[in-house]
Amino acid sequence: EVSCPAQLPPDLPVFTGRRTEMAEVLARLPGAGQDTSTVLISAIGGMAGIGKTTLAVHWAHQVAGRFPDGQLYVNLRGFDPTGPAMTPGEAVRGFLDALGVPPQHIPNGLDAQAALYRSLLAGRRVLVLLDNAAGTDQVRPLLPGSPGCLTIVTSRNQMHGLLAAYGAHALSLRPLDVDEAREFLARRLGDDRVSDAPGAVAEIAERCAGLPLALACVAARAALSPDVPLSVVADELRETRESLEGFAGGEVSTDVGAVFSWSCRAISPAAARLFRVLGLQAGPDISAAAAASLVGLPLRETWPLLAELTQVQLIGEHAPGRYVLHDLLRAYSRELARAQDSQDERRAAVHRLLDHYAHAAHAADLLLAPHLDPVPPAPPRPGVTLESFSSAERALDWLTAEYPALLLAVDVAVRGGFDIHACQSAWALEAFFDRRGHWHDWATVQRTALGAALRTGLPAMEARALRALARVEGRLGRHDETRTHLERALHLFTELGDDVGRGNTHRSLGWTAEQLGDLRGALRHNQQALELLRSAEDRPAWASVLASVAWYHALLGEYDLAFSHCRTALPVLREYGDRYGEAAAWHSIGYIHQQVGRHTRALGAYGDALELYQELGVPYMEAQTLTDLGDVHSALGDSESARAAWREALTLLNGLEHPDAGKVSARLAPGGEAHRG
Repeated sequence: EVSCPAQLPPDLPVFTGRRTEMAEVLARLPGAGQDTSTVLISAIGGMAGIGKTTLAVHWAHQVAGRFPDGQLYVNLRGFDPTGPAMTPGEAVRGFLDALGVPPQHIPNGLDAQAALYRSLLAGRRVLVLLDNAAGTDQVRPLLPGSPGCLTIVTSRNQMHGLLAAYGAHALSLRPLDVDEAREFLARRLGDDRVSDAPGAVAEIAERCAGLPLALACVAARAALSPDVPLSVVADELRETRESLEGFAGGEVSTDVGAVFSWSCRAISPAAARLFRVLGLQAGPDISAAAAASLVGLPLRETWPLLAELTQVQLIGEHAPGRYVLHDLLRAYSRELARAQDSQDERRAAVHRLLDHYAHAAHAADLLLAPHLDPVPPAPPRPGVTLESFSSAERALDWLTAEYPALLLAVDVAVRGGFDIHACQSAWALEAFFDRRGHWHDWATVQRTALGAALRTGLPAMEARALRALARVEGRLGRHDETRTHLERALHLFTELGDDVGRGNTHRSLGWTAEQLGDLRGALRHNQQALELLRSAEDRPAWASVLASVAWYHALLGEYDLAFSHCRTALPVLREYGDRYGEAAAWHSIGYIHQQVGRHTRALGAYGDALELYQELGVPYMEAQTLTDLGDVHSALGDSESARAAWREALTLLNGLEHPDAGKVSARLAPGGEAHRG
């Protein structure tokens, strides 16, 4: 079943003006009961800081009720000064995730992914907001193909291709005039203060070039000094000289730079330094801890500085503890950093940020996959704020929140010559990629990491990078490539004398053999892994592999040996907090009991596995366990419990669009219990 996403950013509470534009865009939508047989696309254009996103989001919230099947939003980063624009492939995969498509069912290639996306929207009423687009080619794969949907596109470029090829409606925003600027300021500063100084308001509007972004900065700073007349504010702006020409390409009045400069002069030197380095990060937003690492200050000292910047609208806190810069302000901060900070200082700030992400991802990885052989990062530079997690759930929450920034951090590391950071961050994300099914992103990141590893010239780095890439290639069904990379990695680990690396590579070769139907080969590779990890005294990994060995023995009908291995592995898995491995062991025990007719014991073991899988949020394994539970209930003659378990499993499998749904559906058909197995 397709999900109903609700991805719109919050509406601006103090939105004002733009009445003509709002009336124009609202008039483009048909009224209730009117024909909706056309594909509706609107393109909102205009210079940076003109308020395109604010208007688009406000409009979207006004009409969201007409699109009951959901609202999709993406910032395409078309003009991000810190990195490349988002590719159409990244964006469409994000939409497929939001629509509930299981990662294993996302096809390879942009054309196939875009076709699936359009198919999911066919016959549904969905609003799609494509923000900050670079051009028509970037948005074309993201356009719905059937009537009933509304697509809103914002861009600084004129979208001639969109207008010509798709009949899109165009709206080009102009700067606010004096009356609109007066209303804008009155909404933020109060009617009395604004009406008392009409001449000052006119000058402020001129100095701000009518740009809402600049006016918001002026209003924010003026609000901090309620007793200061606006005529004084206008005088100060007149005396300030700063240019944006270096990064704005002549789009806006140079006096807008004076507005930003004026705001910067109102804050402490420490806050000004934080503002400069914030422009160096590449993510769509940044946490307080990451900001503290960038600036090299303790978190307790960074919070007040973030509050200072927020008060004068140089940054926005779009979610608790998460901050964002408008593209213009980000570019301005980078210009200030280039002018006031040395290249070594800027590089040190980026180094601290990469240390922050690498160490936090490593700490999270230890909780998510204690059986893997992680690569500890080098000691962090002074000034890095480290994250700590009390549980795997907290680690997952952090990884989810930081996911876009972590992906971009790998690219930033490569561009900056921090190849080892790129590799270590990529490898620390493996368990998260796999658990959440972000396989396409995983593949992209691991290819980047392999290139970085090869540049280091270190065989150990190459071996790990090859194994990491092979793992995701296996998830994507590219088993020939998987085996080639794993055999090369095994050769390198053997030359290095790294038994843990060899053991984990044999385990990956075993999984590949299983996918190709070679159970004996899978068992053989896992047995080799078991011996290597035992000799290396890596107990967490040894216990996890022992559970896998047990499973292959069980599949081959060797139940006594399988049961013995599971009972040996379980206490070690518990000791090291490997709950996924523990769930797998309980599932194997349930399977063994079921196969030899100990159905009551099978119910208990499957129940333990199910509880763990539900806590971990692993829907496919949860569905598989529910199916097995239903089979056991059926064998015991409890048809009602059997059907309840199968129905729950079917719901999960339908949500995943997994082919196993057909087998479970057959069980639920009249006389279907004969279809078990």
